[in-house]
Amino acid sequence: MGMTGGGGSGDLQSEINVTPMVDIMLVLLIIFMVVTPLLQSGVTVVLPRGNNPDEDTNITKDTACVVSIPFEGAYYLGRDLVRDEATLIAKIDAKMKALKSSDRRIVYIKASNNVQYGEVVKIVNTIREAAGNNEIGVGLVADKKKAGEE
Repeated sequence: MGMTGGGGSGDLQSEINVTPMVDIMLVLLIIFMVVTPLLQSGVTVVLPRGNNPDEDTNITKDTACVVSIPFEGAYYLGRDLVRDEATLIAKIDAKMKALKSSDRRIVYIKASNNVQYGEVVKIVNTIREAAGNNEIGVGLVADKKKAGEE
């Protein structure tokens, strides 16, 4: 609180001190800018868009098995780069064995727009062959088209 005048007239100045509020807001902004990229799970992939894809909330769970294909020949299981199909299948099998019996056994595939269709089919077939008699489903991930988008 400041006093007006030099003679000490006793009048109080009732203005808001904005500087501490701006400092707090800048600190919060920096914290959110640092934390937001860490919240993103998996690898960033430009997904194909569909008219009305079904939403599955299980894909965001920590136990979800998500295979990302950002470009041909590159496979990611979660955030981990996998060099070849055999290693990918071994890691998927280990992840499926770690699931509880009540969890859904689905492998979600997020393939980028620029990945050839044959590459996606090859991975789907490899996963199904490796699953054998086990009840493992395969889900293809797509984004919903926005209004007015073709």
